[in-house]
Amino acid sequence: MLRRKIRLTKEYLYRKGLEGKQRLLYEKKRKIREALEEGKPIPTELRNEEAALREEIDLEDENTAVPRSHIDDEYANASQRDPKILLTTSRDPSAPLIQFAKELKLVFPNAQQMNRGGQVISEIIETCRAHDFTDVVLVHEHRGVPDGLIISHLPFGPTAYFQLLNVVTRHDIKDKKTMGTMPQVYPHLILNNFTTKLGERTANILKHLFPVPKQDTKRIITFANQSDYISFRHHTYEKHGGPKSVELKEVGPRFELRLFKIKLGTVDQNEAQTEWVIRPYMNTAKKQKFMGD
Repeated sequence: MLRRKIRLTKEYLYRKGLEGKQRLLYEKKRKIREALEEGKPIPTELRNEEAALREEIDLEDENTAVPRSHIDDEYANASQRDPKILLTTSRDPSAPLIQFAKELKLVFPNAQQMNRGGQVISEIIETCRAHDFTDVVLVHEHRGVPDGLIISHLPFGPTAYFQLLNVVTRHDIKDKKTMGTMPQVYPHLILNNFTTKLGERTANILKHLFPVPKQDTKRIITFANQSDYISFRHHTYEKHGGPKSVELKEVGPRFELRLFKIKLGTVDQNEAQTEWVIRPYMNTAKKQKFMGD
């Protein structure tokens, strides 16, 4: 198992290291394609390589024409099997954090909750890799209030770090009659206003926590981005009077997420490269929105 892990890690890093060369080769082929389509002469710097590049262009198809990145490889096999999630907390969790973790377990299909105990992060990640988990979700708190959520995709990453805000659990809602029951079916997802490159990256991390639902599923989970704060809502609906009358019931929990870092690696890899991180000066740029309009 250890040798296999080392081999797969080396293969992943090797593919990642080839990205610069593949991008340069793609740019050369693009210039030759444009010259041939427009009837212009081949650029001078490419005339010595023209024959070899044209031969490669003739052999390409729609899957190989555009180079793939390590980001594409991270979720390349996500559609082949349902996600399998391990959910755990920080050490010595308080009662509110345990309650919130229990409700998150019901939010994510195929999730398993584990008591942290004295285990360190590296041990948890190794166990998850050995048992074919696709993601690890860690929930943190400050003085009994959940304040952090970490989503780490296995086996190679990425890892997204979110700040948790305004957490309201089902346990906190007083009026139980207006609240729907917690369903177990796979939900439909609504991802709203993730329009930038960072927004698409964040939406990709979130949506791969959920399997593909059936068409008649009446459970909806919403991630709505507004000013880089992602609102999470969980509903079920019924059509008692036909398609024009829809009764919506909130299931809970509800909370807000704010992304502050994405790392190209798993949560136990301190040396992993940082893909994006929020900086102190970004907080003062009120008009700039990083994930959507």
